[in-house]
Amino acid sequence: MMETANATMNLAAEMTALNELSPEDIAQLQLLVLDHVAVTLCGATQPWGRIAAQWADRHGAGGGATLLGGGASAGASAAGMANGASAHGYELDDTHEKSRSHPGAVVITTALAVGAETDASGRDIMTAIAAGYEAMTRIGMAANAVEVGEAGFHSTCLFGPFGAAAAAGRLMGFNAEQLAQAWGIALSMTGGASQFAFEPKGTMVKRMHAGIPAHNGIIAAQFMALGMAAPVRAIEGEHGFLHLFGKDPDPSKLVKADGDPLEIHAMSFKPYSCCRKFHSLIDALSDATDQFAIPPDAISGIYVQSPKGSIEKHMMRRPDSVMAAQYAMPYIVAATLVHGPRRYDAYGVDYHGDAKIHDVIDKIDVAYDPTLDVHMPGAMPNRVTLQLVDGGERKATVIESTGSPERPMALDGVIGKARSLAAMTDPDIDIDALAESVMGLWDAPDLSALAKHFTLPNYHRLAADAAD
Repeated sequence: MMETANATMNLAAEMTALNELSPEDIAQLQLLVLDHVAVTLCGATQPWGRIAAQWADRHGAGGGATLLGGGASAGASAAGMANGASAHGYELDDTHEKSRSHPGAVVITTALAVGAETDASGRDIMTAIAAGYEAMTRIGMAANAVEVGEAGFHSTCLFGPFGAAAAAGRLMGFNAEQLAQAWGIALSMTGGASQFAFEPKGTMVKRMHAGIPAHNGIIAAQFMALGMAAPVRAIEGEHGFLHLFGKDPDPSKLVKADGDPLEIHAMSFKPYSCCRKFHSLIDALSDATDQFAIPPDAISGIYVQSPKGSIEKHMMRRPDSVMAAQYAMPYIVAATLVHGPRRYDAYGVDYHGDAKIHDVIDKIDVAYDPTLDVHMPGAMPNRVTLQLVDGGERKATVIESTGSPERPMALDGVIGKARSLAAMTDPDIDIDALAESVMGLWDAPDLSALAKHFTLPNYHRLAADAAD
């Protein structure tokens, strides 16, 4: 039962008053921004990233924000749509387990776009990012994100408008009541269905599930700034977010105890380009095969045990799109065993007919293991048993995956990931210069130094090659 009478206003007051960030907070924000920019530049080269950029160029050109990849200018809301789609464009964006969402693709996208238009300082942009992460993840946790997802909603798209509006509102100088009203507008713009997970084609729309909330959160803040009145109890109201979308919601999770770290420290970085639920499974496969020393043809059977939420929506055995492959547990297992865990292109359409992958898929059985549910929602565990051709058996269970807060990815890991993405997309990206600009963002007077790295050197040539 919900009891918090002024939850929206209280959270808005906290978000607008968030000003003191510790050195640890700043260091974590630097990692998140660096990872985000590298991932977004990669996504911008994908077909859906190009479509989103074309839309923004056609319908939102001429503003002060930048479309990452091609470097064209656009209004903040259009840039939010396009850059959000690119950031969420190859299943590599950061993840918050307890809210089952990808805050960076929404919130950092928003802060960079609105920060450019408002000529904000680096300090203000990074503080806005911290506030956006807090709002988005706390609302998601209060809604009971695991159950919300099982009801058919995609958390990033559903919770994202609130995080985006918080980041935008901070950069637009909102007070608590103004932010609460912006959330009241955002309440009418939230959604995000997971039907994409059940169809082998038509999955491209899932990439928009970070662009849509960034766009909607920005325009919610813009409408509020123009005087559009809206409810101030968007979260706890009679027809507020928790009542409409929450599943046994717990408003106490909107409140953080004194001394608790910001939710930016609960983020997981993704080393593998697939649904976060299966990163622990990839780690388990690595453990069971001695870092993939056992070849697929030496394996006669694969038995995967997972929590309930990792099975529903994820059992497609012959995916027919990149998104479907990145979301399908059997394909993820097979592509990992055949091509290794960091072959990002193994989810591409050129591999969907790979006979070696299909052979491994046909060896896989999957079962629900209720004992793994105890680790939810803070972790996404998996267990695997391999039956070997020689009669042997190998087992591994991984609770916390690589890149999680318990097994964190440090700066060198994020830079290494960025280099791998550059090699796949545009080898002429200067990752060292990008990292240096991100490390200096906190003290930067504006976004201009970092924005120099928002354009891929060979973007237009790559576009021409893709068209051919």
